[in-house]
Amino acid sequence: MSKTLRAASFLDKGGVGKTTSTAHLAVALEEQGKDVLLLDLAGKQGDLSKHFGVWSEYQDRIADDDAWPNIATVFDESWGTIKKKLGDQATKDLILATGEGPDIIPAHPGLDSLDGDLGNIDNARDRYSRLDGFLDSDVDPLGYDAVLIDLPGLSNNICYNGLWAAKNVVVPIEPGSFEDGQAEQLERDLEKIGNNFGVEISLSLVLPNKIDTRRTLDRDYLEIFEEKFPESIAPEHVPYSQDIRNATESGQTAFAIDEPSTTADRAQSAYLSAASTLLDRLED
Repeated sequence: MSKTLRAASFLDKGGVGKTTSTAHLAVALEEQGKDVLLLDLAGKQGDLSKHFGVWSEYQDRIADDDAWPNIATVFDESWGTIKKKLGDQATKDLILATGEGPDIIPAHPGLDSLDGDLGNIDNARDRYSRLDGFLDSDVDPLGYDAVLIDLPGLSNNICYNGLWAAKNVVVPIEPGSFEDGQAEQLERDLEKIGNNFGVEISLSLVLPNKIDTRRTLDRDYLEIFEEKFPESIAPEHVPYSQDIRNATESGQTAFAIDEPSTTADRAQSAYLSAASTLLDRLED
């Protein structure tokens, strides 16, 4: 068992609030006294880093060829050689501090070719367990309480690495039949992955978000989510809030808003409650 609690945010579809949920859950855990590391595997665009206003700085490092090693490097067979040369600093160089508590390992353009590189590995266990090995050997010794992984919105080799390493999945879900069906399919996929490779991967938190309870459709879907996912549904839904969108565009989360609106305040409460529930489930 890993001493660092882990969860990965995933749904086989983009635009469902995965990255926003991951960022806010991380800050919510920090608000509850936990030391959190974020891993951005969702794509080279660095959306998770943008939530904390650190992407521009990291882009400058990329442009100057100073972003090495990076998140893609840890999947390579040469990672062991790099660690021998750089020691513990190899892992520490991957990490940026944010102004809201969590640390982050940002996305990198090297993720573009990573899925294909992993696909060239013949041994399936080796192909899917590389991130797990990195977290076990290099991240756990750093003493973080929790690692949250933001995964791409499609099933690929990077995604399977994240699921394998985390063993626990957070599913942000919006009102809509497609998202509902995708979450159900994810449950089946997690069971299949577990059976194929002898690992247990749990659907630990289903987090309804961008909910407007003034709409009958949203209220109906909340009831559907609660009926279909009684063991994993979050205790509160995250309301739709323009404040969250505005905060994201300015490089911060809703927790950093000086004078939050009513919906932003409710969103903060929902994320804090969800983080507490997730923590309890990861610790079980």
